[in-house]
Amino acid sequence: MYPGKILRPVKVSFISTYPPRKCGIATFCSDVLNSMKGLYSNGEVNGDQSNFEVIALNNNKESYNYDREVTFHIRDQHRNDYQRAADFINHSPVDAVSVQHEYGIFGGEDGNYINYLLAGLKKPVVTTLHTVLENPSPGQRQTMMRICEQSVSVVVMAQAAVDILTRIYRIPDEKINLIPHGAPDVPFLDSSYYKDQFQAEGRKVLLTFGLLSPSKGLEYAVEAMEKVVEIHPDALYIILGATHPEVKRRHGEEYRHSLEKMVRDKGLENNVAFYNQYVSLERLVQFLVATDVYITPYLGRDQITSGTLAYALACGKAIVSTPYIYAEELLAEERGCLVPFRDSESLAECIINLLSDEALRNKMRKSSYQYGRQMIWKEVARSYAAAFEQARFSYSEMFSQNVQSADVTERAILPDISLKHLRHLTDDTGILQHAVFSVPDRNHGYCSDDNARSLIATVMNWRLFKDEGVIPLSKRYLAFLYHAYNEKNNRMRNFMDYNRNWLEEIGSEDSHARTIWALGYAIAHPPNDALLGLSTRLFKNIIDTPLLFTSPRAWAFSAIGANYYLRRFGGDTKVRKIMQELCEKLMVLFNAKADDKWFWLEDIVAYDNARISQALIVTGSYLELEEMFETGLKSLQWLIDIQTSPEGENLSLVGNDGWYKRNGDYARYDQQPVDAAALVDACYQAFVLTGEDEWLRKMEWAFNWFFGSNDVRQSLYDFSSGACFDGLQPGGINQNQGAESTVSLLLALHRIHLVAHQGLFQQDRQLVIKS
Repeated sequence: MYPGKILRPVKVSFISTYPPRKCGIATFCSDVLNSMKGLYSNGEVNGDQSNFEVIALNNNKESYNYDREVTFHIRDQHRNDYQRAADFINHSPVDAVSVQHEYGIFGGEDGNYINYLLAGLKKPVVTTLHTVLENPSPGQRQTMMRICEQSVSVVVMAQAAVDILTRIYRIPDEKINLIPHGAPDVPFLDSSYYKDQFQAEGRKVLLTFGLLSPSKGLEYAVEAMEKVVEIHPDALYIILGATHPEVKRRHGEEYRHSLEKMVRDKGLENNVAFYNQYVSLERLVQFLVATDVYITPYLGRDQITSGTLAYALACGKAIVSTPYIYAEELLAEERGCLVPFRDSESLAECIINLLSDEALRNKMRKSSYQYGRQMIWKEVARSYAAAFEQARFSYSEMFSQNVQSADVTERAILPDISLKHLRHLTDDTGILQHAVFSVPDRNHGYCSDDNARSLIATVMNWRLFKDEGVIPLSKRYLAFLYHAYNEKNNRMRNFMDYNRNWLEEIGSEDSHARTIWALGYAIAHPPNDALLGLSTRLFKNIIDTPLLFTSPRAWAFSAIGANYYLRRFGGDTKVRKIMQELCEKLMVLFNAKADDKWFWLEDIVAYDNARISQALIVTGSYLELEEMFETGLKSLQWLIDIQTSPEGENLSLVGNDGWYKRNGDYARYDQQPVDAAALVDACYQAFVLTGEDEWLRKMEWAFNWFFGSNDVRQSLYDFSSGACFDGLQPGGINQNQGAESTVSLLLALHRIHLVAHQGLFQQDRQLVIKS
């Protein structure tokens, strides 16, 4: 903690979730901010209460009506918002930035998007760490170390966290500050004071409060109550709090209902009460004062702080808890009673002892209250104010020693992803194939090819933004593919007219294979179990058929889809064998056709060429077949070489008006977006599996074809709608904006955004390479 008087006011920008969002971090940030305002209002610091602003983290599911302190919003899954927030703060008259860190409130892999904001800041940063993991994943450790590196100082709330940071993350001890979790300043009152507010006069009250989730272990407390009421039939256990919003979004009220059923089954309706609400601080204090024994039966040892436990301690409560890290530290020296995890019998025994022994309970209460005086918000606010003041003086020295070089994936802010035109082309059947200008053309109906690509694009979108609104689109495209499956001949249909009539019983080999590709990706990265289940069922139905195909591109798409599938179900030897056989077919063609001047498996370079190289790259790597892997890389480089403009600058794709035949002329038009997207994806896989930055630069080079680095020097991207024009013609761009072009652009754009995730390269590399 920081002693002494604060010399001057400090203007602070807080980066955090914020009320009315229901979140423990939001409440903590609000309490710190308001407590610091109190230093100004009572004259401890000369200054203005308007010295504080909040940069609020929003999720994609809800919007919030914030107070005036919130001056900027960050959509948590939008990387560009973090960079813009850094610019906003840099142009604000603030002296310091306070980051409230919890992995789950920030976007990116392991919450790494916050590092893009920190990298762009030109202000001193003090980061409060609400989670410090002793056994982090590689991505979590990398994110945490980068945050600490970019912060002038970090604040933790337990000595154990200091030890973990120095030992596991190698953070210098002098950079770490221990400031207790704050708590309200409540008089030491008898528990009978507010019991009439809860119809609990004359009863022994037990309490747990906070947002409900399965990790709280409340079922063990309810089970313990069965034994408690045998000795203390007047005991009342109050479970106070709404269900955690994320738990409610994913599972509804399943956990609460299971607890309520447990109470009914055990006949504890008169002894356990649920208050399904998010209460004000004033109301919460009333609950706490009325409490005789506070319970935290949490299940995870790694919890390094707990606002609910801090509040109970500072209010002078007798406490029973499981031995998570923060509880062990806070309840040492007989300030509480610790019981083993998931042990309802020990929990019941401890509660009974405290309820039966008033002297022991009062001794514990006094010890807790005295220890908690250092934790009241006024004291905590002084410590934070001093930390921010110190950060101002330390920043210049740190800044001069910490010049960073930009990563290759951070060189420019990417265009935002818009699904506006994708939605425009999609009706309740699926996505329409074509458009006249930007207007959907119903004359040509639908096809499985485009719905397969669209399924991948929307699953990618979910992976990036976790936006619930995109899941209905994924379901629609998957439903189209499921309906397209012809069970009689085990083949996919492709074309459907606008009246929902199939125009064929057997679609093209390519459409069947693109369906496998899409299903594989959905299986590797499913938004939910329903999509995973149906995707897996259909995948298994159709994966055998490509072995009978003759199209190299169908073999390639099927192998890529199988590779994605194996990232989730790596033990499936049948799919592994199919993937290998399909790529061995490609290798046979390469061995027969390719030479040093024409390193290709056919006598013509046609469409979706890079998918063939991609299939060999991912399969060769997965199966550790070096010749196959090197053939994929060499053929991909050859495709890039022959499709580089004569001036040696931009990508000049083989056009579909004649293609490029061996010893023949090169068709320069019409160039198609689907081929640029294939190159982007193949180069990405080459980058992931070789780690060579050169492939990343080639990926970006191919991507820039969409944005004017092409033969007609015109952008194909419609920034207003997220649409893509239908290709390059000799006179310029094709003004239509059909599904194949738009979804191809979206696939490439999502891939570039995904690559910008700090931890995605390692995650995808671990998934692609054989375990």
